[in-house]
Amino acid sequence: MQQSDSSEPSDTILQVNGLVKQFGGNRAVDGATFDVARGSITGLIGPNGAGKTTCFNCIAGALRPDGGRVTFEGSEITGLPPYRVFDRALTRTFQIPQELGAMSVLENLMLARGDQAGERLWESWLRPGKVATQERALEERAFELLQLVDLDELAYEVASSLSGGQRKLLELARALMGNPRMILLDEPSAGVNPTLARKLAEHIQMIQERLGITFLVIAHDMDVIERLCDTVIVMTSGRVMVEGTPAQVFANVQVQEAYLGSQYR
Repeated sequence: MQQSDSSEPSDTILQVNGLVKQFGGNRAVDGATFDVARGSITGLIGPNGAGKTTCFNCIAGALRPDGGRVTFEGSEITGLPPYRVFDRALTRTFQIPQELGAMSVLENLMLARGDQAGERLWESWLRPGKVATQERALEERAFELLQLVDLDELAYEVASSLSGGQRKLLELARALMGNPRMILLDEPSAGVNPTLARKLAEHIQMIQERLGITFLVIAHDMDVIERLCDTVIVMTSGRVMVEGTPAQVFANVQVQEAYLGSQYR
């Protein structure tokens, strides 16, 4: 694995350079190039089929790119499997939450933390005290995060009983269990009502401010993007069309006509 140039600016946490992903004759991502600033909330928008989620999948390791390069915190992560990307403190959420419905909300969070001593049978037999101590620490951490996203009162409820918005918050809390320095958020407000969408945006903003976590957010809700994001990247046909502040992007005539509708004309 190659290392990126040591002259990379310290305020850049993620670099995507010339990323390509092809499915048969279709280039879903066709040379996408962009940077994400450390500590920012950056929006990634564009019409359906623009390549946003495929780009996410290539960054997070769910898909191996056919070309290009992904660099995170100065190290190349192109083509690494998801667990190794996760180990680098880069995590993601999904548009459709991936909770384990038969388990409690608390258990969903505790399982999200990898490399637990209790996963190894010999540790359970020979070092039960170590296992118990780690589980207590994980439970405390899980409760802290549930309080952060206002789900602590539902800790012992089965995850399948949660509403759509609560599942999105659980997905966010699960991502935080890995102590990430950056989170890829795929449509955090999709399928939830406007009140819950605003609440989700507030939680994301609060987490960024308190913990300093960087977010890259795919969203179709322009109100959420405008409220949340420092920078907005617009993709079309697998490429970056334009990027800038929300005000700059929404003032762009091509963006207005192609993606945002009459409210910005």
